[in-house]
Amino acid sequence: MKDKTLLIWILVVGVFGILNTEMGVIGILPYVAESYQVDLTTAGLLISLFALGVGIAGPTMPLICSRFPRKAMMLFVLGIFTICNAISVFTTDFDILLALRVIPSIFHPVYCAMAFSMAAEIGGKNAPKEVAKINIGVSAGMVVGVPISNFFAENLSLQASMSFFAIVTAAALIATIIFVPTMKQQKPLSYGSQISVLKRPMVWFSIFAVIFLNGSVFGCFNYLAAYLADVTKFAPSMVSILLFVYGICNIFGSMIAGGLLTVKPLWTVKLFPITLSTVYLIIYFGGGESTIPMAILIVIWGILGGINANINQYWLSHSAPEAPDFANGLFLTAANVGTMTATAFCGLFIDHISIEALIIGGLIYSAISLIIILVQCSQRSFSIR
Repeated sequence: MKDKTLLIWILVVGVFGILNTEMGVIGILPYVAESYQVDLTTAGLLISLFALGVGIAGPTMPLICSRFPRKAMMLFVLGIFTICNAISVFTTDFDILLALRVIPSIFHPVYCAMAFSMAAEIGGKNAPKEVAKINIGVSAGMVVGVPISNFFAENLSLQASMSFFAIVTAAALIATIIFVPTMKQQKPLSYGSQISVLKRPMVWFSIFAVIFLNGSVFGCFNYLAAYLADVTKFAPSMVSILLFVYGICNIFGSMIAGGLLTVKPLWTVKLFPITLSTVYLIIYFGGGESTIPMAILIVIWGILGGINANINQYWLSHSAPEAPDFANGLFLTAANVGTMTATAFCGLFIDHISIEALIIGGLIYSAISLIIILVQCSQRSFSIR
């Protein structure tokens, strides 16, 4: 493709559409519960079952689909998302709505893994900078989609909000049809040769590093709204603003990470858990109780969250460079496992001590990730420089 920049941004829009489909539902859960006459916990299945589908499909679907032409797979996945999103607008049965969430979740890792792999191939020596652009789409899908879907549901209708999901994936589908040419398919690796990377201890070290790195961020972040309201005593409107600020800072963090991982990858990865732990310690020892210091810490934390996403993808993909799609699928699963386990772990501190104590859970995950990374870097077989 002559215009590689255009391809990257088409992938960004596609990833945004897929993450927007996954996370945007958070902003409309109360409206779903009311419209479909189910309780909020039942409506929450739209999120949890989607996440479960991604977690299960992460290491398998990118591997299975790696043998098919990339443009064909891009069109197929975007088509699945667009069709399911479009039908969701009109269905009146909650069970059907659930099915329309589970089906695309299975193909979520295929498109995202492929997008990361293609960006890395296009970038060459500057691969982290191109991958960082894909992570901008991820961050935007997680952040921008929630308030937009909420706005549409509040001011127009639930159907208008769901239509937004379909419109974004349809736009990426049309752009792919028009602007992305059929790409020459390299001879694919056999399934056995891709799976064989799991025989390497360094790959498993990277998997656990990603689990604890991602958990160190999201174990605490998933309770941030409650922390800001109960500990810092922010008004509900200010909590919403700060969560949005956190998300915007995620995008800036992704932009910063591209440069850092291109120039000093090892130092970036080593210093990340130390820097995050410093932020957590400041919060724990009083910084989270005052409004202005906490607002500043939210900005720093948000930037680190964006850097974290790039580090995770970089760390796992570089442990198995000859099987990029499979490695990126492992990254998606490890990141989801980290989020789920750390959220439960930090929740234990909330239940048995106090909401302020959730920071301890984040510190523990951060410390374990640092230990794993340092052990990796001490091994002679570890080749990242």
